[in-house]
Amino acid sequence: MLGVFAELVRADGGGPVADVGCGPGRLTPYLVDLGLDVFGIDLSPEMIRLARAARPDLRYEVGTMETLALDDAALSGLMAWYSIIHLPPERVPGALTEFARVLRPGGRLLLAFQSTDEELDMQPHDHRVAPSYRWSLRRMEELLRPCGFRTVTRMLRDREPDEIYGASYLIAIRTDGAGAPE
Repeated sequence: MLGVFAELVRADGGGPVADVGCGPGRLTPYLVDLGLDVFGIDLSPEMIRLARAARPDLRYEVGTMETLALDDAALSGLMAWYSIIHLPPERVPGALTEFARVLRPGGRLLLAFQSTDEELDMQPHDHRVAPSYRWSLRRMEELLRPCGFRTVTRMLRDREPDEIYGASYLIAIRTDGAGAPE
């Protein structure tokens, strides 16, 4: 999914991409290697310190996904790789609205999250770092639509032998208006 996301952003003309919830910056350099102009944002100053220490040549900033310090339509892409799972369910729509605000129309969003059965909308689960939540693909797509996103790629991955849960991945495009097709 990372490769598909990078390919779509490049095909759309490229531009700045935010790795929101980048943690210690593990995937930010990978996206750079895929040809993206990417920078990382994380809530934890310690995670940003680790990211900067590992890759001082890349840009990392402390910030929150709920109020990004970015101009409207500033990004061509935004990735939230297992970071939205830490928001309580009632705050997820606000974060998705914020993602739409900072993405230009036609910009790409990549979400990764632990999945739950399609019959369940969302389910809390234990996470060794912080409280977190699993989501169904269907429910996440329902939350994206009124924020101005249309899903273009979706994948449900079964759990690996060392994992408790499977994973879901969505690539969505920012439409011109809330819920309206491009």
